[in-house]
Amino acid sequence: MQCPVYREAVSARLDGEPLGVPARELEQHLTGCVRCASWAEDAALVTRRARLAPAPVVPDLTASVLTALPRELPGAAAAARARLAGTALRLALLAVGVAQAGIGWPSLSSGAAAMSAPVHMAHETGAWNLAVAAAFLAVAAAPRLAAGALPFLGTFTVLLTAVTVQDLESGHVMADRAVAHLLLLAGVLLVATMAWRGRRRRAATAPVRGRVPA
Repeated sequence: MQCPVYREAVSARLDGEPLGVPARELEQHLTGCVRCASWAEDAALVTRRARLAPAPVVPDLTASVLTALPRELPGAAAAARARLAGTALRLALLAVGVAQAGIGWPSLSSGAAAMSAPVHMAHETGAWNLAVAAAFLAVAAAPRLAAGALPFLGTFTVLLTAVTVQDLESGHVMADRAVAHLLLLAGVLLVATMAWRGRRRRAATAPVRGRVPA
């Protein structure tokens, strides 16, 4: 072999790379070739000096970098307002759920309902009111359930509102009884708002998918 092959092997050994030739053969060549042995010593010396050379002095930019950073990350204020609004919605829905349960529990427990309704009808009314209250409380505890609860609550509220308006016009229900349904309407509006906010949040965090050309 020519000397350049062994010198490449020496260089590779200094860099921790594969030699390309057997190590024993390299040592034998360095023992018998004075020029390659001298070249290997010089290469080792240059490599050592390069590795032990002092690093250049650089200015400390810590203070300037920290000063250039904004005091508040972009979007932090909006995120704080969103969390505050979400907490307010959940607390409001919690209050509506508790109030709705307070309306339904007497009818279910004692069978006493407004306008002297039959006992079974009072039980049914109480069960419905407690079921709606449970839905409100569940959404207040886990807002991700808002979108799933909205079809049931929305349908029930729309139908109840329609028949209540008709009953008011015909005199089949007293105004104070109809006003109690405003609590249900408020709860459904809160659930709808939470579902809308959740949809916007998912849309904002969803990855954008690139279109595949046809």
